[in-house]
Amino acid sequence: MEEIHSLEHSRDRTILHCDCNGFYASVECLLHPEFRNVPMAVCGDPESRHGIILAKNELAKQYDIRTAETIWQAKQKCPNLVLARPHHGEYAKYSRIVNQIYLRYTDQVEPFGIDESWLDVTGSRLLFGSGEKIADELRETVRRETGLTISVGVSFNKIFAKLGSDYKKPDATTVISRENYKDIVFPLPADSLLYVGKSARAVLKKLRIRTIGELAASNREVLWRHLGKMGAELWDYANGLDRSPVRCYYDPREIKSVGNGMTFRRNLAGEEDIRVGILTLADSVAARMRRHKLKCTTVQVTIRNPSFHTITRQKKLPFPTHLAKDLAEASMELIAASWKMEAPIRMLTITGSGLVSEDFSGEQISLFEEDQPEDSTRQEQLENTLDAIRGKYGKSALTFGAILHNDLGIDTLPRKTDTDLSEEKTNIHE
Repeated sequence: MEEIHSLEHSRDRTILHCDCNGFYASVECLLHPEFRNVPMAVCGDPESRHGIILAKNELAKQYDIRTAETIWQAKQKCPNLVLARPHHGEYAKYSRIVNQIYLRYTDQVEPFGIDESWLDVTGSRLLFGSGEKIADELRETVRRETGLTISVGVSFNKIFAKLGSDYKKPDATTVISRENYKDIVFPLPADSLLYVGKSARAVLKKLRIRTIGELAASNREVLWRHLGKMGAELWDYANGLDRSPVRCYYDPREIKSVGNGMTFRRNLAGEEDIRVGILTLADSVAARMRRHKLKCTTVQVTIRNPSFHTITRQKKLPFPTHLAKDLAEASMELIAASWKMEAPIRMLTITGSGLVSEDFSGEQISLFEEDQPEDSTRQEQLENTLDAIRGKYGKSALTFGAILHNDLGIDTLPRKTDTDLSEEKTNIHE
């Protein structure tokens, strides 16, 4: 048994998960040194009662300021909270700089969102030393060269490495090994485990599973029955059985979905408001699918009201599309079927999924002419023309008349959020 245990150790990978601490707020403090000594937060719209907190610095955390709470709630806790608008271009720039530092140690660097990355340094240990030594060097180098701090988890798989970077913050290294993982991981709440979202957490609570240790000790077949394939995978993760590889940084990424969401300056109220929001989001999502030469077969709409109650609905399309008109119509149908039009809406998201190549034909041939999908050639020509004009003169060169002079905060097209598994944290992996 001792020999088997030793062989298992020798085959272990060394995986790092590096997480930039308070990333948005930390970058803002680099851009504006005056923010360093005051409680500050980055938020979507400082002038709006609907704006939410996107990130906060360490001083703001002392007031229990929380990500995703409203500005109003945060100001109740800290009346002197300094608010800053986000500068996404700067965040992307610093993200690239930090990842270039990681690449000095390995090309197996897999970004997980803009501020986190996994690194497989198994093959780098002979050159640079142990995983813990590499983690400490990375922390020091990132701090010296960028002014940012990172927390690093070191483990034998991606899931435990992620838990390690969350375990101690800011600017810390946590090693989760085969010898100590039960002591560190098992007492943690079950929803600390990656991919345990709200729905899974509710199911686990009904099963009286509160910690990762209880999840690891539970029956895998019972979890499969209640949560499907994901339940079995969560059992594997809790027991340290994750074997998913770290992608090479230079490998092309498969896009799983294309989506855009927006929190509006004021609540949407009524069909006319909703249609304006839907048109804006559908236009952006469709344009990006065309740019990637993709079409979607499913449309998903997420709706959030002012009380943060959120619903998600989706429908299969009769044929693949990358046209804003089709996405908008399908989205309006979903909203009409699942939401009271007069009920206020705070946030909307449209996502196209089930992506296929734009030359894929998935249309069903019908014997009846009225069942055929509408000829979209003219609409496609129109939207391609819009792409060409915007490509030459800018994204705001042409827009819908209904969007002009709106008071919803729709000034430009929403920021792109093409998602793949390394960028969208709420998606379950392949």
